[in-house]
Amino acid sequence: MDLDIPAVWLAVGFLGQALFSLRFIVQWIASERQRKSVVPVAFWWFSLCGGATLLTYAIHREDPVFILGQSVGLFVYLRNLYFVRKNEGTAP
Repeated sequence: MDLDIPAVWLAVGFLGQALFSLRFIVQWIASERQRKSVVPVAFWWFSLCGGATLLTYAIHREDPVFILGQSVGLFVYLRNLYFVRKNEGTAP
């Protein structure tokens, strides 16, 4: 395990992981409040921000598995945000 990681890159990695993890907390709270499973828009924003930050970290670390995983995820998050914006103001 390479522990010779500059502090700034550790901070970027931990920030990305924190943002990515917050999406689950946001989704859980929203579902508890509505007493049904829901996915709030904030879930997709935390996914996008956390995923982009983690992708930056993965590129710096030159980890192809991590880079591919985060890249595909970013497409999914952006697509869902597109659908949210496209359907704003319409009833479900």
